[in-house]
Amino acid sequence: MTPPLSRRGALIAGAAALAGGLGPAAGAADALRLPESTRPRFSALSPLQRAGQRVIHSYPGLTPPASLMTAIEQGHTAGVIFFGENVQNLTQVEGVIRSMEQARASSPVKAPLLLMTDQEGGMIRRLPGEPVKSAKDVGASSDPHYWADFTGSGAGLNLAGVGMNVNLAPVLDVYRASGDFTDQYERSYSKSAAAVASCGADFITAQQREGVAATAKHFPGLGPATASQNTDLRSVTITTSAATLRSVDEVPYQKAIAAGVKLVMLSWAIYTGLDSARPAGLSPTVVGELRNRLGFKGVTVTDALEAGALSSYGSTSQRAVKAAAAGMDLLLCSARSVSQGDEAVAALADALGDSLDPTAFDAAAARVNALRAGL
Repeated sequence: MTPPLSRRGALIAGAAALAGGLGPAAGAADALRLPESTRPRFSALSPLQRAGQRVIHSYPGLTPPASLMTAIEQGHTAGVIFFGENVQNLTQVEGVIRSMEQARASSPVKAPLLLMTDQEGGMIRRLPGEPVKSAKDVGASSDPHYWADFTGSGAGLNLAGVGMNVNLAPVLDVYRASGDFTDQYERSYSKSAAAVASCGADFITAQQREGVAATAKHFPGLGPATASQNTDLRSVTITTSAATLRSVDEVPYQKAIAAGVKLVMLSWAIYTGLDSARPAGLSPTVVGELRNRLGFKGVTVTDALEAGALSSYGSTSQRAVKAAAAGMDLLLCSARSVSQGDEAVAALADALGDSLDPTAFDAAAARVNALRAGL
């Protein structure tokens, strides 16, 4: 049953109650509208600056370390991911974001930072407030279309209100069994690929209408994963056939791409039906599945570069280069360590022109900067 209060009215009222009347971050709307002429000319950037356009940093605690602010000022990062430990309340994180944008103002790269978090809904939220309903709540409701739109708008308004511009949501995994990897935290809309596709597209459209880019994850799908198959912790191999992956798990991505989703995050699982040798985010074959078979033209982003699933793939430096070579545009360094992001940047800069083709490298950076400029 539809609540008596309008969607927009409910969202605004909820945001006001949570934030004590907090409005959008000062200058945030203006900062997100960047003229074409201010996009960087990569030939004018140093190797570290060119590499920085493809790395997302993270940090520990409530106060960004000086080293992170320096990386921002020097143009050595594309942005920052925020976790619960970085957020005391909405006012505090809004102030942190304002300080980051002030540091970015002196950078040679004038595009706004990508400031992101995981605000999926339900149990997986880094900020207080919307979306309160989980994906499973939405899918099981009497009006999934309404609630997918409502939660997408809520996520967008909530993040934009503090100056964030990317949400690492929605999850488009089509879960298989109650309590499995995706279902145990109520992160999947449904066991039905069509239902996941519909809800995901509604969430994406509503959120991006509020100026916050959506990220569809985890391609080609973690729906078949059992409860213990957590790529954050260990290597995961999914033996689902290519035919099933394409007829079930990839279906929501087709609709998400048609809806204009800005980013797609690839899984760290190995999919034997597509590439039995490498995790999806290190596989040119799986990236090609997304780019060529499904026609995605936006930004590809890795899952956490420190994930246990990559334990046999070397250091941060080695993982960063492998991911970039596979076709990942953005590398997510989310270990709450500024040095992790710095290590990835240095590795990419060192590999540029050697193991990493400069033309492909700058094409990836250009996709990222088109995203930054167009939000």
